[in-house]
Amino acid sequence: MIAIGHLIGYGAGTLDLVGIFGNGLGDSQFKQLTMIAAAALLFAIGITSWAVEERILISARDDGAKTGAVKMVSKILKTTMHLPDRIQAICWVQFWAWIGWFPFLFYSTTWVGEVYFRYHPETNASASKDALGDVGRVGSLSLVIFSLITFVASILLPFVVQSPDSFRSRPFTPRPPAFLGPFAPLVTALDKIKPDLVTAWQFSHIIFAGAMCMAPFVRSLQMATIIVSICGIPWALACWAPFAFMGVEINRLTTPSTMLANGSSYRRLSNSNDDFSSPAPSPTFLRLNHLDRDDDSSSGDSSTGETAGIYLGILNLFTTLPQFVGTFISMIVFSILEPGKSPELHGDSGEEDVAKAADGLNAIAVCLFIGALSAVGAAYATTRMKAGSR
Repeated sequence: MIAIGHLIGYGAGTLDLVGIFGNGLGDSQFKQLTMIAAAALLFAIGITSWAVEERILISARDDGAKTGAVKMVSKILKTTMHLPDRIQAICWVQFWAWIGWFPFLFYSTTWVGEVYFRYHPETNASASKDALGDVGRVGSLSLVIFSLITFVASILLPFVVQSPDSFRSRPFTPRPPAFLGPFAPLVTALDKIKPDLVTAWQFSHIIFAGAMCMAPFVRSLQMATIIVSICGIPWALACWAPFAFMGVEINRLTTPSTMLANGSSYRRLSNSNDDFSSPAPSPTFLRLNHLDRDDDSSSGDSSTGETAGIYLGILNLFTTLPQFVGTFISMIVFSILEPGKSPELHGDSGEEDVAKAADGLNAIAVCLFIGALSAVGAAYATTRMKAGSR
């Protein structure tokens, strides 16, 4: 679904929206894309809010003044400092990977457009009435190909990669369907050589790092498009692997045996004597029962749905914090290499300024290269994660 959203968004970016809609949604390509994105976001959130029903969690323990934002922040910080080893490894892989992904997601469209206009002077972008829109349209075309590859990879990869924890949940090779006939032995042989998801995730970091390492040396639109398109495969794994691993680890922590050991359980409140005779009324309530234990003496691995939510929130923190790191690095790079406006897009720039920019380093390409170094760190962190799972 993410890949389909990419396709729609980047496909819209390739169109001349000002020519189609006029100035009704804005007087530039970027403004109109922003309006369309905002409308799509409101529509998606509205559908989700209307369709999803949640159960209300009621704690059986009276926490009194302990409840509130301060307690929640304190619990998140405490959980972050005492994460289970596997979850901590997943979070650190995510942290290093997204230092590399954020510059790509922020600047790849602009980078492709700049490559086109900077190293193809016959395009004369400075004469355009909407140079930024032209850059966006050129860059969006490459990202449409990127999204197509992501879409195809998202469908095919689950069939060629072992699911997480497959050896524990299924310590045998399943018999192929009978309709495969003479191809059944081939299917069985291929099933035995499937890479596990950890290996695939690690290899995706290497692919991404290799592609981004070439960014400073790109001088043609075709090469820039190829590099961006290659990243569709690692992006498919980036949207799948960390959440799959986190789900596996949370399921391990919330198995019934763990719940009994920690003294916590769920009990549904119902006005009926038979909870299974009819569906529960909406909204339903879910009571959390705990043993009377002091919070400080309890183990860090609570088995309630609340702690599962905290783990997912911590994963989101390790996904968001790299944005600040990447933005800070980009600020330094742009301040040193391109402190002013891009000369190929500025009407007052002369041919000498454009030629000088073409001979120098592209600041966005340098940011992408730094992201490649971070992706190498993510690959190494994945190696440590793999070692910890043995």
